[in-house]
Amino acid sequence: MSQTNKEMNYTLTNFNKVRIVMVNTTEPGNIGAAARAMKNMMLSELYLVSPSNFPSAVATARASGADDVLSNATICSTLEEALVGVSLVIGASARQRNIKWRQLNVIETCNEIQSTLVSKDSEVAIVFGTENSGLTNEELDLCSILMTIPGNPEYFSLNVASAIQVFAYQNFVANSEGKFDNSSKDIAGFDDLNGFYKHLEQVLEHISYFDSKKPKNLLMRRLRRLFGRSIPEKEEIAILRGILNKINPYKP
Repeated sequence: MSQTNKEMNYTLTNFNKVRIVMVNTTEPGNIGAAARAMKNMMLSELYLVSPSNFPSAVATARASGADDVLSNATICSTLEEALVGVSLVIGASARQRNIKWRQLNVIETCNEIQSTLVSKDSEVAIVFGTENSGLTNEELDLCSILMTIPGNPEYFSLNVASAIQVFAYQNFVANSEGKFDNSSKDIAGFDDLNGFYKHLEQVLEHISYFDSKKPKNLLMRRLRRLFGRSIPEKEEIAILRGILNKINPYKP
């Protein structure tokens, strides 16, 4: 069922169908940070495969309010158990292996997820490996796609919780509908702008701004271009006219 975030003007769908799976995580702080990243981006399905230290006060502290994601996390003894019921399994890896998996970057991966969730009433799992060595080849054997996050080729050492944050954000963007309301109010029309330009010209003449080095025709043309690019609203032009009136009232 869709949810609408009125403050951000987004229609949010499919987030409860995306499962984050963390395999053999050794640092509980990474689990907490991952939970925080997930909740910020509307994800709630966290699966932990044989975590070294969980539950943990460190994980709760790093979750920073995302306690519900931690308390509802599913603990599994094997990766196979964590993948029961999903239709698409994606493994996160910083490198390609000897045997070539289908490889997508994080943006392409999220588009694939969106297509899968639209066409099938099922779940998708994104699998993240250990902090030190990532996913084993045996774990990748259970995946259909290998997801990479592009980065600095000379230094790429992305923390697992940071990788989850990057994925969660991109998934949010790919699966969000609607846009921010950036529409302007009542835009100033020709009559509004033309009246403003005439008034501005009168004020500049009043303060003796024009001279041989600042010829009136050229300067007014540039000012018209300047204000034309800004696409001012009627209210904004009224404010400018009010300022000009304080300097010199308009004479038709």
